[in-house]
Amino acid sequence: MTTDKGWTRRSAVMTGAALLAGGLAGAGSALAGEPIEKEEGYLPVTGGRIYWRRFGRVGKTPLLALHGGPGAAHNYLLSMKGLADERPVILYDQLGCGRADAPTNEGLYTIQRSVDELDAVRTALGLEKVILYGHSWGTILAIEYLCQGRGAGVEKLILGGALASVPQAVEGMARLIDEMPGDYAEKLRALEREGRTATPEYAALAQKFYDNFVIRTPPSPDALASFDALSKSIAYRVMNGPNEFSISGVIKDWDRRKDLGTITNKTLITTGEFDEITLDCHETIRDGIGGPSSLVTMSGCSHLTMCEQPDAYNALLRRFMNEV
Repeated sequence: MTTDKGWTRRSAVMTGAALLAGGLAGAGSALAGEPIEKEEGYLPVTGGRIYWRRFGRVGKTPLLALHGGPGAAHNYLLSMKGLADERPVILYDQLGCGRADAPTNEGLYTIQRSVDELDAVRTALGLEKVILYGHSWGTILAIEYLCQGRGAGVEKLILGGALASVPQAVEGMARLIDEMPGDYAEKLRALEREGRTATPEYAALAQKFYDNFVIRTPPSPDALASFDALSKSIAYRVMNGPNEFSISGVIKDWDRRKDLGTITNKTLITTGEFDEITLDCHETIRDGIGGPSSLVTMSGCSHLTMCEQPDAYNALLRRFMNEV
């Protein structure tokens, strides 16, 4: 389902099935048999080095992607390299994530340092003009970056699994837990009250939440690599907390809802039908952003839409990026 504000003014079904029926199947993939030029490396930021990868060298405005977590690493976004047949696609592991350095100084893991890191990446890689993409925590980073007036050269904005307020997102996830069948919520919260969150029983209940609202298909090796990175990430522990629905770290009070009007970029917001970041969070962004915005809900997907329906997702992004 697509809902628009200030640009096409129409509603239409835009699920993965509709995209396939419209002849867009495979549009997110590079041309068969054509290798995509790629580069990788490390660059210094405050506290250490981050790891970056670039797919494609020439073409249209580069796509710069900000991964979630904080701590998930870039791997689960690798399906987006299929867009590098038209433009460079740049991914990077933020400090404390994946192949980046992971200093033990917990004071480094802040929203502000992450914003400064994004500027450092753009400067080092010569990304004067970009289409900025953020997913999950990456949407927090992108919104904060733009609200701080750092968005010179950001031509368009894409936000997936998006939130403008952590408290709003936590409230939404609590509702999802309450709506789970049987005595799921009662069991989960009893274990939390008893301090038994490190038990196999609690882990099994958390996994049910993830299976419903994070990824609903068997994870690819790239997705598994990101899950492994997340489980080891100091950034996740310090900035987020113990799990997806219990956010107690540095970001727990972050809220930019009242400042969304300062973002005037043309914006695409994507979510899944079963996203752990509930629809109201995405609607808040769509309705609050100062520029033209559109919200697309992908049927059958949850939080990791780019992993569940990669071709349909790339086709959606490609169409938005190529619009005048």
